[in-house]
Amino acid sequence: MKSKSGIGSLLLLGAAAFGAYKYSKMTDQQKKDLVNKGKKLVDENLGGLTNMFGKKQGRTTAVNGTV
Repeated sequence: MKSKSGIGSLLLLGAAAFGAYKYSKMTDQQKKDLVNKGKKLVDENLGGLTNMFGKKQGRTTAVNGTV
C-alpha cells in the first residue's frame, strides 16, 4: 500500500520549520528561560511518572533488602 503525503504532513513540517527558525533567533537568556519553563511544565504535569521510572524519592533499599 502506497502512502500519500497530505496537507497535514505539510502543515506539521511548516510548523516545525517555523519553530526552528524562531529558536535560532532567540538570545541565550531566552533559550534558558524556555528550557526552565519546559522543565517546570513537565514537573507539574508529569512529576508522578518520573518518580515511577527511576528518580529517587528519598528512600532507597539496599541490595539485600534492608533499608
